[in-house]
Amino acid sequence: MAIFRAAIIALTGVFAATSTLAQDITLTSHDGKVEVVGTLLGYDGEFYRLETQFGELTIDGSGVTCDGPACPNLIDYVAEIRFSGSSVMAEALLPALLKGFAQRENLTVSRQEVDGRETIYSLFQSDRKAALAKFFIRSTDTGGGFEDLVNNKADVVLAQREVRQSEMDAAKVAGLGDLSHPVRSRVLALDAIVPMVSSDNPVQNISLSDLVRVFAGDIANWSELGGPDAPISLHLPPNGSGLAQAVDDQLLFPSKTTLSDDVIRHTQIRKLTQTVVNDPFSIAIGSLAEIGDARALALSGGCGHEITATRKSVKTEDYPLTAPMFLYLPQYRLPRIARQFLAYTQTPAAQVVIRKAGLVDQEPETIRIGLQGDRLANSIASGGAEVGLDELQRMIEVLRPMSRLTLSFRFETGSSRPDAQSRSNILQLAQALEGGVFDARKLTFVGFSDGEGPASSNAQIAKLRANTVRNAVLAAVETAIPDSTELTTVGFGEAMPMACDDTEWGKKINRRVEIWIQ
Repeated sequence: MAIFRAAIIALTGVFAATSTLAQDITLTSHDGKVEVVGTLLGYDGEFYRLETQFGELTIDGSGVTCDGPACPNLIDYVAEIRFSGSSVMAEALLPALLKGFAQRENLTVSRQEVDGRETIYSLFQSDRKAALAKFFIRSTDTGGGFEDLVNNKADVVLAQREVRQSEMDAAKVAGLGDLSHPVRSRVLALDAIVPMVSSDNPVQNISLSDLVRVFAGDIANWSELGGPDAPISLHLPPNGSGLAQAVDDQLLFPSKTTLSDDVIRHTQIRKLTQTVVNDPFSIAIGSLAEIGDARALALSGGCGHEITATRKSVKTEDYPLTAPMFLYLPQYRLPRIARQFLAYTQTPAAQVVIRKAGLVDQEPETIRIGLQGDRLANSIASGGAEVGLDELQRMIEVLRPMSRLTLSFRFETGSSRPDAQSRSNILQLAQALEGGVFDARKLTFVGFSDGEGPASSNAQIAKLRANTVRNAVLAAVETAIPDSTELTTVGFGEAMPMACDDTEWGKKINRRVEIWIQ
């Protein structure tokens, strides 16, 4: 009732002017003294959301009665939640999570296909004839999802990339809040952008710089990559899709490169993959989750580093072309069952569903130091010249009793701001600490740097970076963490490079904070 009273104060004495407007509901206080007339934007079972001539208002339903053709059925109220965006998320991931959620809540699910793009999933309780909720899922693309949100056709955006500035501006104008704020988005699952070829193609790896040159048309024959003397056929996802836009953001834009006119676009990802499988001289950039029978090329660097997209390398962001899958939420209250579903997507049970759907989950895993052979070998073979044996021995001595968590933290290019996946990891680790997951354990935030500058300075920068991430995690803790949980920091500078420092992406992947646990 407090929200309603606030609206009363703002609107007292001006309601006579609203009576002539073509509005579809009237909310009246129980004492009959105040009325609010407006167009119903939504009802979540507890609160009404109205567009009035005075702006958008949220009003507690317990303090009012509703009159008008759009008033919801309060006896058999059916919550409606609309999702729109990425086809991969809409057609595979979200339905799987809804079924998992329904099973946990002892609900049944019915599926109704409205047209080629929209599907309705209705959730039912055993003792109720009417549906408890209807989830409308529209399969379009990331850009289309943000358009639907702004046009009040969606409540949640399914995005395969981060929101862009123009989309944030449009959302603010529409009164949907700041979509860049951490509470307005969450990472649902992880995927990776992978260069893929036919299993008959002898090429096993490609550098990021060569990959860009291939799709720019500067490298046109496989012989230039150590393959057969044959022209390269280029294939990409549909223009405007979240995956294609992620390729633009992570590959083309940083290198200031434009695509070759010979690139063939495919409206269906499955068709793109099958084209590559059938043509040994083709190459595509696609999704790890939908690689099918194609083969992903490892990414290589000039100093011998080679990284393959695997579940663990994607989780840790050791693989440089990770592609988080986002949910973007407006600044208004969703129905209770929608909030329950969103909470479920962060649970361990949901991570199992995500893995079964072919995507990378966010459940932390540990990697023993004995399984870090390639990284340790790289630290000896290509570590900075100023990194002496004493520093390498110190690093091994500190890390040997521990295991590495798959939660890592990296930073946006040219910035101290954690990237999207790392911001999600900060919240995830904070929640785990609060929940006592690491009770009586020691967590060490281990900072690393690139090789630019003196090794001693890089070690200090790495330690500061580790302190910054630890402080961000502690700031995200809403209550407290157990006294038995110990958090420490250490910096090893350029002592364990993940990639060569001869490219910007190599430097970016080397600037990181890892979590080691004992």
